[in-house]
Amino acid sequence: MFHHKHPYKPFLFPEATKLIVGTLPPPRFTKGELKEDDVDFCYGSRNGMLWPILDRIFHLDLKYETTDYATQQRKDFLLKHKIGVCDIVASAERDKIDASDLGMQHIKLRNIIEYLQQYKNVHTLLFTGGNSKNGPEYFFRKHLKEYDLKLNIVSNVVPRIHEFELPNSKRTIKTISLTAPSGAANRAIGSMDLYKKLKNKNPDFTTMDFRVMQYRKFF
Repeated sequence: MFHHKHPYKPFLFPEATKLIVGTLPPPRFTKGELKEDDVDFCYGSRNGMLWPILDRIFHLDLKYETTDYATQQRKDFLLKHKIGVCDIVASAERDKIDASDLGMQHIKLRNIIEYLQQYKNVHTLLFTGGNSKNGPEYFFRKHLKEYDLKLNIVSNVVPRIHEFELPNSKRTIKTISLTAPSGAANRAIGSMDLYKKLKNKNPDFTTMDFRVMQYRKFF
């Protein structure tokens, strides 16, 4: 059984207004066995699409390499745009050493409610996936039950938007369930009516283009 521990602390700072919330990076990040074009930071997998999406939206000219410079580029972007990162899974066990969310067992969650109470400017959580089993929204719903809270629907159109009232405060926190920035979500995108419509209008339109269009609105 592989103990899959999150290798990074939450990237949080007082000015943050939004938090990106995912699950866990691939096991090689926990084992310290990064590949040449991985970046040693949150969402740094060479197979992940989050940073390429943001690169296209903000014209960041990011480096995709295991260097301090590449890591600092991402930190500088997050600080400039007041975006933190607080993945919800602290650790999990795996029979098979892979990055599948469904393969996680004996999962321990981070207490995001406590982080929200500490970082008082945060008003939006950006989930890197929807409510499918072992996705970030799925775990966050379980986490809210510990506080007798639930998400209230704002918009049921993908990306789905919810909100909830933070305990012991007058803050309403919004959540956005973005289409996951991973290859596994391409099939789901391909089945969406909006994607089909855009693809019919422009045969060169890709699932990556679709994500860029979607993420641009919320970042």
